[in-house]
Amino acid sequence: MSSKRLPETTAYVRILRQSWQEGFIEGEVRAGQYDWQFQWCFRQGKLFVQPSLGRALIHEPLGRFLEKSDYKLEPGGDYAFTIRAEL
Repeated sequence: MSSKRLPETTAYVRILRQSWQEGFIEGEVRAGQYDWQFQWCFRQGKLFVQPSLGRALIHEPLGRFLEKSDYKLEPGGDYAFTIRAEL
């Protein structure tokens, strides 16, 4: 049996704006060689990620991170989470 580890990439998130009244969080996420901007409209449960290059790689893990951490996130804050893939 192989003890080979799964690949991992750290994603770095910076929160730029948030409004609990309007129901959104905006920020940037960087993982591997990719950089994206995102807006999470948590009342509608929608996550928008731009640009489209590599978006499929980050959309689901970023959504899980935001759902798990939303009340802890603050504008100007820097956060990180691990993706079980090599980007």
